[in-house]
Amino acid sequence: MKFNGKAWKFGADIDTDRIIPARYLNTSDPKELAKHCMEDADPSFASRVSSGDVIVADKNFGCGSSREHAPIAIKASGVACVIARSFARIFYRNSFNMGLPILECEEAAASTESGDVIEVDMSTGEIVNVTKGKRF
Repeated sequence: MKFNGKAWKFGADIDTDRIIPARYLNTSDPKELAKHCMEDADPSFASRVSSGDVIVADKNFGCGSSREHAPIAIKASGVACVIARSFARIFYRNSFNMGLPILECEEAAASTESGDVIEVDMSTGEIVNVTKGKRF
């Protein structure tokens, strides 16, 4: 499986409340959750993200509560995968359970900027920053 999309860059310690704020947890409908995905980290994210885009973050992405809503919201928003320097353990497990592809790659996370075009080959684990011509 291969993905190709625009990078959305976030910093370290993005917790599940920033991924999907608790005020929207009165529903488990993926479409409704997607409307508020990353709202507290980037209010324009949900309206601007395109199917196939990639979230790239620093360390400890998905820390905080154990809610499964976070990977559901990301996946339902159209994000193809998440690349981070590291993931919080419960988010890591929930992502597998919800079918959200995630990759830990310190080098890709460090050298990617918002707007870079990212290509990911899940069968080989190769990440390519097409914009910068870098392979990880």
